[in-house]
Amino acid sequence: MPPAAATVDALLFDLGGVLVDIDFNRAFEAWAQAARIPASRIASRFSFDSTYEAHERGEIDAGQYFAHLRNTLGFTLSNEELLAGWNAIFIAPSTGIESLLEALAQSFPLYLFSNTNHAHRAFWQFCYAKLLAPFSEIFCSCDLGVRKPSGEAFVEVCRRIGIAAPRIAFFDDREENVLGARGAGLLAHQVHSAADIRSALIHELRIACNC
Repeated sequence: MPPAAATVDALLFDLGGVLVDIDFNRAFEAWAQAARIPASRIASRFSFDSTYEAHERGEIDAGQYFAHLRNTLGFTLSNEELLAGWNAIFIAPSTGIESLLEALAQSFPLYLFSNTNHAHRAFWQFCYAKLLAPFSEIFCSCDLGVRKPSGEAFVEVCRRIGIAAPRIAFFDDREENVLGARGAGLLAHQVHSAADIRSALIHELRIACNC
C-alpha cells in the first residue's frame, strides 16, 4: 500500500537556493574587482561566522557588518562598494519556479522563511516582487531575531502562520535547515529546483500537482 497522503494546510519555502539562484562567488568577484585584489584571496578569508549570523538575526546593521568584512577580508572598500557586491549574489528566479508558485497558490497559502539581513531583504523584495506576489507572508530572520536551523525559529514561524507544524510542508536546500524543521514537527524536504518541489509534493506528500 502506498503511504497515505499528508494533511497539508500551508506551504513554506526558503528563498536562496530554492526560489532564487544565488552564488556568493559573485560578491567575491565584485569586491575583488573594486579592491584590485584576487577574488581567491577574498574567498579564502570569507566565512559564515558568528558576525554573519548576528547580522542575519538583526543584532547588527549593515554598516557594522561591512566594518567586520573590511577587517577580516583585508580591504578598504566603501559601504556602497560592499553593498553592490553583497547584492550581486542574487542571480535570477530558479527555472520554472514562478509558474509553479502561481499554480500552488490556487490550492494553498504560501509562506516564505529566509535567513537574511535587512540589506539583502530590501534588494530581493524589490527585484523579485513578481515572484513573491503569491506569498501570504514573508518571514525574515533579521526581523524574528532567530534563524534557521533553530527549532525556536520554526516554532515562531508556525505560531505566526497560525497552523500546527505537522500541517505545514517546508522546502529548503540546506540539510541542517530541513533537519531543524523536522525537529520542530514540520513536513520538511530538501530541494534544489522546481522539479524537486514537484517530486516532493507528488511522491512524498502525495499531493496532486497539476503544475
